[in-house]
Amino acid sequence: MLRILQFLYRIRAFLLFILLEVAAVWMVVTNNSPQGAAFFNSSNAVIGSVLKKQADLVQFFSLAQANEQLADENAQILEKLQSFSRPADSVYLQLDSLLMVSYEFKGARVIGNSIRFSQNYITLNKGAKDGVKPGMGVFNSDGVIGRVKSVSQNYAVAFSLLNTGLLVSSKIKTTNDFGSVQWDGGDASEANLLYIPRHVKAQPGDTVITSGFNAVFPEGIPIGVISEVNPDKDNPNYLQIKLKLAVDFGKITYVYLVENTQFEELDTLFQQSEVSNEY
Repeated sequence: MLRILQFLYRIRAFLLFILLEVAAVWMVVTNNSPQGAAFFNSSNAVIGSVLKKQADLVQFFSLAQANEQLADENAQILEKLQSFSRPADSVYLQLDSLLMVSYEFKGARVIGNSIRFSQNYITLNKGAKDGVKPGMGVFNSDGVIGRVKSVSQNYAVAFSLLNTGLLVSSKIKTTNDFGSVQWDGGDASEANLLYIPRHVKAQPGDTVITSGFNAVFPEGIPIGVISEVNPDKDNPNYLQIKLKLAVDFGKITYVYLVENTQFEELDTLFQQSEVSNEY
């Protein structure tokens, strides 16, 4: 404490100078309108700039929460749109409720992801307490991402489309010919469209979407764009089609989960009938 007092005593002249300068500025500002206006405008600009930087910093750290909230809201909108949508060439028929397939959507954030293995998985920050169930489809605004494999109370693990064990029922949008998309374990930006007969007029640039023929994804979610079409050397009855995937799996952050509310009933029926349901 004594050293502090000694230091202040040594710089007493400087402190007195600062005090007198502040007093002089204050007297000029308070007794002269032009100088006062300029001073307060300048100070307001400085304070405003500081507050803006503070707000930007706070907003930056709250972006994750805001984006997750937006994902949840978008999922609710998707659910409403799904209930209202119907094919352009369809007509309304009064059907039994058991024949009507409906989907529910949820938002989630990716907290774990891999792309360098042959069996890749994605970890999500939503689990059983949020209504997530095994078998739910995973996609984002770009396209199909995968399917939920297992869930805990707070988290879920999903097969990525970059998993050689996952097949997705798909169709070529322009021709409506359907097959299955499967990754071959190679390039993380490409996959193969299988089981397309050789007579189909598939062309590079054609879009491939979900077919709606399985119990996971509704029809029309993008999967990729055809990049190559060649005869299949191993099976001359089919084409060998390569896709450029719609999703960049190295950059996925927020996703949607889709649940077919009749999934369990359909899955049980397929098992009883000994029919393979393509996921």
